[in-house]
This record gives sequence, structure tokens and C-alpha cells, in this order.
Amino acid sequence: MSDRPFSTWWGTPLVGLLGGVLASQVGWPLPWMVGSLLAIILVRCLTPWQLAEIPGGRKCGQWVVGIGIGLHFTPVVIEQVLSHFGLIFIGALVTSVSSVVGVWLMLRTGEDRATAFFSSMPGGSGEMVNLGARNGAILSNVAAGQSLRVLAVVLCVPAIFKYLMGDGGPPSHATVVDWRWLMLLFPLGALVAWGWERLKQPNPWLFGPLLISAMISVSFDLHISLPQGGSQLGQWLIGSGLGCHFNRAFFRRAPSFIGRTLLGTALTMSIAALCALGLSALTQLDLRSLTLGMMPGGIAEMSLTAEVLQLSVPLVTAMQVMRLLFVLFLAEPLFRYWDRKACAGPKR
Repeated sequence: MSDRPFSTWWGTPLVGLLGGVLASQVGWPLPWMVGSLLAIILVRCLTPWQLAEIPGGRKCGQWVVGIGIGLHFTPVVIEQVLSHFGLIFIGALVTSVSSVVGVWLMLRTGEDRATAFFSSMPGGSGEMVNLGARNGAILSNVAAGQSLRVLAVVLCVPAIFKYLMGDGGPPSHATVVDWRWLMLLFPLGALVAWGWERLKQPNPWLFGPLLISAMISVSFDLHISLPQGGSQLGQWLIGSGLGCHFNRAFFRRAPSFIGRTLLGTALTMSIAALCALGLSALTQLDLRSLTLGMMPGGIAEMSLTAEVLQLSVPLVTAMQVMRLLFVLFLAEPLFRYWDRKACAGPKR
């Protein structure tokens, strides 16, 4: 049971719903995520009403989105993704390495090494906070840096893609809804997510459902999708959960830290876009899909953007997953090696 009383979060889904409706009416890209996110941030920053996160809401949203993303994978798509494994590897590596720009900015303005490093790595917030805790980082700054990076990417990238690069091509993914398969996939996805969480693995409520959905979709060549409104439900729950991480105190607490984080994120996004341009010229693959796959945002958010804009969801997802794996497995060993080297010389 959640320790948050109903009185603290009953308004969260309603405010998020209102934001999603308004964003849809004005044609904002990814409206149910961005609209609910912005609406809750505005209420928490401009009024005394400190909306709390819906208990289990974000997990439920990731569960729905994970199933939907997995359904984009088919045998033909898997073959295409595997044929571009080298490209996916390079793109993910560039995104991971480019985060040193953010680390450098933090160090230049007096942040300690651990906080600078783990607040700038493009990994999940929970995972980076845990790694930062083991290495002496200031955890509030690590969490703030990670949340702010995702916020900046979610607010900027869908809008840039829609208004500067177009809406994408016609839908290429099946729109057939098969309730028999969905009634199997959702419980199985929840079961795998629960097991993944018990094993303390990263992002279990996205990765578990995504993995089981993709495996079954590929094994049986399903070509099905979520029912109308399924993706929007996931967006709404994820956006409502993200918005509850921000309030007036967050933005007032350390404006210089926020400024450095935003600048580092903008530079990382620019490096990713330039690299995607080069890779697209070499391979003739879609520039938008490559760019989106290399953005330092969350897997769910970037994959949803690809889905809404009718881009290659499997390619974007594969690049995002590869980048997360790089960060999760290499961040701590690299930091400790760097820290030892730095400690051997003049101390900061």
C-alpha cells in the first residue's frame, strides 16, 4: 500500500487530464505527456497545491507503453535492426561519450567530481542516484540534474521534430487490435516487470513488458497494436508522474546548477544531431529516427515520440536501450578510474 494519502494525489490525474486535453487542442506534439507534465508543474509552481504522484501511476504508464513499443517489433524489423547493429552501437556510444561536456561544465563551476559525473550521465534517474550514493555524490543534485535533463528533452525534442522536420511518413505499423493476444501480453508483462523489480534491475516496468511483448510479437509475427487511446493513457500517466518531481523550490534552489544542466543538455543534443547527420549521410537511413535514437532522453519518451511521428520505433528503441546499457555498466568503473587518476594528481 502507498503511504501517500488520497487527499494528496486525487487532483493529479485530473490536472494531468486537463493539460493533455488542452495540448491536444492546440496540436502540441506528444500532447498527453507534455500537456499533463506542464499542467502539473504549473500548478505545483504557481499555487500552494502540491500535487503528489499517483501511487503506481508512472509504473502503470510504463507498463502500457512498454507493451505498445514491443508490438512494433516483428521478424522483418528485428532483421533490419540487427543489420544495423554497428550503427546502433556507434550512435549509443557517441551519446554516452558526449555527456563529458556536461561533466566539464559542472567541474568548471565548482561541483565535486562525483556529483558532476553522475548528474550528467544520460541514464535513468534512480540508477544514477544509486551509483552517486555509492561514490559520494550530492544526491539531491544528481536527482535534479537527471530530472531536468529528461524534462528539457521531452519538452523540446517532440516540438522541434514536428515543427522543423515534419510529421513523418504515413503509418507503417499495424492498427489491428487483437484482444486475445493483449489479454495474454498485459498479465505476462506485469509478471516479468514484478520479477525484474524484485531482482533490482533498472527500469523494470518499462523493460519487462517491452521485452515480453517484443519476444512474443517476433515469435508469432503478430502485427497488432494497442487499442485507440492506449498510448495516450500511458503518456498521461508518465507525464503526470514526471511533473510531480518539480516545484517552485526546485527551480529556486540552485539556478546556476539548473543553467549548467540545461546548457550541457543542449550541447549534448547538438552533438547527437550532428553525429546523426553524418551517420545518415553514410547509411541513407532516416535522419529523424537516427537523431531521436541518439537524444539523451528516456526510452519511453523517445520511443513514444517516434511512434507519434511515424518514425522507426524499433531503431529508436534499440539505440536508446544500447545507450542506457553503456551508461549502467560503464559509468561507475569509468568514474572510479578517473577519480583514482585525479586523486593521484593535485586534488580539486
